[in-house]
Amino acid sequence: MEDKVILIVEDEEDILELLEYTLQKDGFETIGFLNVDKNLEKIFDEEKVDLILMDRNLPGCEGTTFINDIRKKGYTTPVIYVTAKDKDEDILEGFESHADDYITKPFNVKELVARIKAVIKRSTKDIAILKIRDIVYKSSNKKFFIDDEELELTHLEHDLLLEFMKNKDILMTREHLLNSVWEDSLDKKMKTVNVAVKRLKAKIDPDGEKNYIKSIRGEGYIFC
Repeated sequence: MEDKVILIVEDEEDILELLEYTLQKDGFETIGFLNVDKNLEKIFDEEKVDLILMDRNLPGCEGTTFINDIRKKGYTTPVIYVTAKDKDEDILEGFESHADDYITKPFNVKELVARIKAVIKRSTKDIAILKIRDIVYKSSNKKFFIDDEELELTHLEHDLLLEFMKNKDILMTREHLLNSVWEDSLDKKMKTVNVAVKRLKAKIDPDGEKNYIKSIRGEGYIFC
């Protein structure tokens, strides 16, 4: 876990200091903020942040609002909310706001560290290079290649192909694809999935010989 950078946003100074001390002792690098200010978002351009520990009760800004905002701008850093908001509806709202985990205060420090490591381990399963048959995905530049030729994909097609490759040999329903790839898009219709998959097929298999994506009538698709 060495060299992993954790951004901590926590308005209680004693808790922030405890978290920084504990995590640094465990081999992490930390960046601490007491609130959401204009410099916070700049961190993502200056540092490779591996995880965000985000309080929700912050002066002037709810933690989920900040996370939702950076997600819209394309930042995908894993997040754990560490907060006193412990009602069922609060926890549900947290997971709906991109939480990879949700920890309520007061918390056990050892458990927190274990859960941080678990989230980082899961997130780093997005391997630097993902290869299935002759399609290669390089996460360093977020590009796909077939026989060393770069595929010219739209943002949507990129996300769709990556979702397929991460779920090889698994039946992907249209509902799942809508929720995981289209997310908050207004254009969430079943026929939208069909059209997007058809266009993707034409780009990765223009001759129709490789049959990467199989259509399962009334069910969805399998990438194999």
